[in-house]
Amino acid sequence: MKLSVLIPVYNERAVVERSLAQVLAAPLPESMQRELIIVDDHSTDGTWEILQRLAAEHPCIRLFRHEVNRGKGAAVRTAIQQAEGDFCLVQDADLEYDPNEYPKLLKPLLEGHADAVFGSRYLAGEQRRVLPWRHSMINKFLTLISNVFCNMAFTDMETCYKAFRTDLLKSIPIRSNRFGFEPEIVMKSAKRNFRIYEVPISYHGRTYEEGKKIGWRDGIKALGAILHFWIIDDLYAEPYGRGLLNNLTGTPQYLSWMARILRPYVGDTVLEIGAGIGNIAGRLMGKKLRYVAGEHDPLYLHALHNRFLRTPNVEVRKLDPSAAEDFHGLERSFETALCLNVLEYVEDPEAVVRSLQKTLLPGGRLVVLVPQGPGLYGSVDRTLGQKRRFRCEELCGMLASAGLRVEQVHQLNKIGTPAWWLYGRLLRRSYIAKPTLKLFDKTVWFWRRVNGLLPWPGLSLVVVAAKPEGAQE
Repeated sequence: MKLSVLIPVYNERAVVERSLAQVLAAPLPESMQRELIIVDDHSTDGTWEILQRLAAEHPCIRLFRHEVNRGKGAAVRTAIQQAEGDFCLVQDADLEYDPNEYPKLLKPLLEGHADAVFGSRYLAGEQRRVLPWRHSMINKFLTLISNVFCNMAFTDMETCYKAFRTDLLKSIPIRSNRFGFEPEIVMKSAKRNFRIYEVPISYHGRTYEEGKKIGWRDGIKALGAILHFWIIDDLYAEPYGRGLLNNLTGTPQYLSWMARILRPYVGDTVLEIGAGIGNIAGRLMGKKLRYVAGEHDPLYLHALHNRFLRTPNVEVRKLDPSAAEDFHGLERSFETALCLNVLEYVEDPEAVVRSLQKTLLPGGRLVVLVPQGPGLYGSVDRTLGQKRRFRCEELCGMLASAGLRVEQVHQLNKIGTPAWWLYGRLLRRSYIAKPTLKLFDKTVWFWRRVNGLLPWPGLSLVVVAAKPEGAQE
């Protein structure tokens, strides 16, 4: 295994060589290699020349430089993109934190208990320099506010020492350029339901005379970052996952509306394919005898495992809807199969429907939710990676061809149809703004009640089809 130590540097000529010597000599678990990803944020005091010399002397150092000063968050973002290790750990280039404590930070990760580990300066560490009261109170106040909004119980949100599984860290989009990185990564880790541990660390803080850079203005900006990332659900980097799931994390009322429609058709044994991060499973799995949440995206699989770790009736399973062999062993096992926002992404939706039909017990139901209206297909669909939108007749015919009898059709979210046409066809936007989605979610209670009165088709189509008694596979 390998540890990537992410080191943002800016104007640290006096201490950077001693600091990096400690990082290079820091103890690591047996057989673990290290790489130092150093990003110089356009230092102007001679730091860059020192870093170049050190990089030439130590092959494990990989050195990068910003052409203009952009801030700690930007430097960490660059380092994350370059990291090749199994785990990442953020290390400032000063002497405030002790690299000898790396094993303490890595232990919960290596034991498989944690996805992220934060080093806390306020737990019972070995030693801690006493610093001005106001500075400590500001840190504790920011931690308190962060805890209120992310509903976690951190003791030190602003700590530099944060270690992550690299695959998870790379999947988080980092937007902050300065010290807002700390509240941003905390808020997003909490919203992603990471298993986060804290460990006590030593702290040898500097005074401003000794070179400390963070100031009271950064504290105010940190408050703004906490509020911003509480409101905005920007949780997955672009290469990862289906964008629709990312948006739906911030629309709980819409998800509850969807679950309300699905619930009457869901039996005691359920298979859900394309379960994503468990938004629907979490609303439907209660009191079910068996709920299998299938997913093929590794990040969503990880999220599902975390979410249902202690839910005995939920089984998380790697399942690619397009791979017929992944359904082996599931034949004639379920009263209900859920296929929600899946068929629009696959190459052969008919094959997926046939695979699902085989998993049903005689009399069992397949519930399918798809985007409706080929005429609405536009830029938003392409951004989400959707290959098609369906007509009701087309989907019903597909289900009938698989030996299923259509029982019920629901037109879902009619108010969303004109908005989708406006954004995707007329304005040709690549996405619907998240504040718009938030506003929609806050008014779902009204749109749900008038949905049946609107004269046009819904943005989504829900079709319920049953497997006849005695049906052949």
